[in-house]
Amino acid sequence: MKSFTYERAASPAEAAAAAARIAGAKFIAGGTNLLDLMKLEIETPAHLIDVNGLALDKIEATADGGLRIGALVRNTDLAADQRVRRDYGLLARALLAGASGQLRNKATTAGNLLQRTRCPYFYDTNQPCNKRKPGSGCAALGGFSRAHAVVGVSDACIAVYPSDMAVALMALDATVETVCADGTTRRIPIAQLYRLPGETPHVENVLESGELISAVSLPKPVGGAHIYRKVRDRASYAFALVSVGAIVQRDGTGRVALGGVAPKPWRVAAAEAELPRGAKAVTAALLADAKPTRENAFKLPLVERTLGAVLRDARA
Repeated sequence: MKSFTYERAASPAEAAAAAARIAGAKFIAGGTNLLDLMKLEIETPAHLIDVNGLALDKIEATADGGLRIGALVRNTDLAADQRVRRDYGLLARALLAGASGQLRNKATTAGNLLQRTRCPYFYDTNQPCNKRKPGSGCAALGGFSRAHAVVGVSDACIAVYPSDMAVALMALDATVETVCADGTTRRIPIAQLYRLPGETPHVENVLESGELISAVSLPKPVGGAHIYRKVRDRASYAFALVSVGAIVQRDGTGRVALGGVAPKPWRVAAAEAELPRGAKAVTAALLADAKPTRENAFKLPLVERTLGAVLRDARA
């Protein structure tokens, strides 16, 4: 691990200003992803800004009947909150499908959203990776790609986005609240937070230098059947090969987002219009521009079967 300096921020604005002012600075809260990357020298921050003391760990009702979730709310506490379990069951189920109990006790809401890919070539510093070192190439394109993305990919990167929680938040139309380096604030719909790789896979989101996530807000609950189904290689503590987060109403309409198939949580408005027609029609719209490799082409029928199971559960 490279040496670094450290400070504890006194306010969100102070933390954001420090991160923009100090080259190579990173925020740290739970550290469940960042510390691993630092040990491997994939991330080499010159300065760490500890945000754990910023009182961003509350879950509060909003004036419009929704919920505001502080950036430092731990995954365990969020999944256990009675309002989340009652009104946003999709989110609670997605959280419980992720990681282990020990990691959920440390992992934060903002950190979960910003975790980096688990592509093995990203983690192997002996392999070329455009996400880790821009312009070096993508070893996954000609390598072992079974777990990689099938849609939203580019010639520069086929890495998949790992978060379960973000899939649920995408289907729930969440909004990400931030504090910028100049002290101003922003509200970013989660559908606009993530960037596809294109020619710059190392630029993973639209956050500016120093911008700090302060909260995630959820709109008023929409009801319906909330289902999260995750297909993985083993029963626990594994990332999704395919996951489906869905909210389905009695008339068959609803929302659906996918995990394990793209460089970001994947949701397509045109696909949701096909929900009353069934899993085959929805899958065709969701994966219309899919570019699978020989090794991960199985994900396309797996999405259809998983979505079919979700829709059957919803009808039941």
